Amino acid sequence: MTQAFAAQRRGPRWLCWFGLAVALSLPLAQAAPQRIITVDWTVAETLLLLGVTPLGVAQKAAYDDWVAAPALPAEVVDVGLRMQPNRELLAALQPDLIILSSFYNSIRPTLQQIAPVASVALYQPGEDLWQRLFTATREVAALVGRQRQGERLLQRLQQQLTAIDQCLASRRPLLVVQFIDARHLRVYGANSLFHAVLQQLPLPNAWQRPTNDWGFSTATLEELAVYPEARLLVVEPLPLGVAEQLQHSGLWPLIPAVREQRVATVPAVWSYGGLAAASRFARELAQVLPMQVSAECRRERYVLAQ
Repeated sequence: MTQAFAAQRRGPRWLCWFGLAVALSLPLAQAAPQRIITVDWTVAETLLLLGVTPLGVAQKAAYDDWVAAPALPAEVVDVGLRMQPNRELLAALQPDLIILSSFYNSIRPTLQQIAPVASVALYQPGEDLWQRLFTATREVAALVGRQRQGERLLQRLQQQLTAIDQCLASRRPLLVVQFIDARHLRVYGANSLFHAVLQQLPLPNAWQRPTNDWGFSTATLEELAVYPEARLLVVEPLPLGVAEQLQHSGLWPLIPAVREQRVATVPAVWSYGGLAAASRFARELAQVLPMQVSAECRRERYVLAQ
């Protein structure tokens, strides 16, 4: 179970953080930044789980729809589009630090004219996603002076996944999907956050087809019909009108999981998220999958901080 958790950094802890600080070009003697802005939702959710409220985040309303938790406090400023943040507003907010993921490195030169910028690599082709997200969590924690909280977060995630693994009552394969429209879906497989969580539990992922760099394939409803044993897990949000269209669909009832009432829906989880999203997805799995009924398997054991 979860070999990733067994891997520990070698050498003195201070040396690990020293190397990380040098790599991120932040002097060790520098006080932790207080006014932090990010355009990346994965960085935002990680900051919140570490107990740091960012000064500003891009596209707050969309964050609420697609990430949902941890929730952004009302005082967080919406700084505009993720790829085109409002530079005048950013300058007026006078941030101590702007944190990007490597996906947004194209706008780094512009943002460096406003404030110091740090970049954290998240989804990297060819790398083990689970280990990469562990590293990214530690990097964000180091940037904001929350290394101890970061290590506690990783330990609690280990405890959460162990508890779920020990209490699962079924290992039926899963198809994890998000609807694009009433006939087309994203189906998550290798390289996805959802697949990485299933591997840690472990739960079989029925979708073994090739995926893109973000870990999903685009499929039609008809393609789901060839998985007779799978449980279907639908991740919200549903596009407008899709729920009503499925009620009148001739294809939807033909899917074995639908016909045999093996469909579950979970609230929005950021599918390109970090370990905060991984924990939330694991928690939602524990709410909808068959679990053992015992004192040792109380559902509150599966909860990590929202």
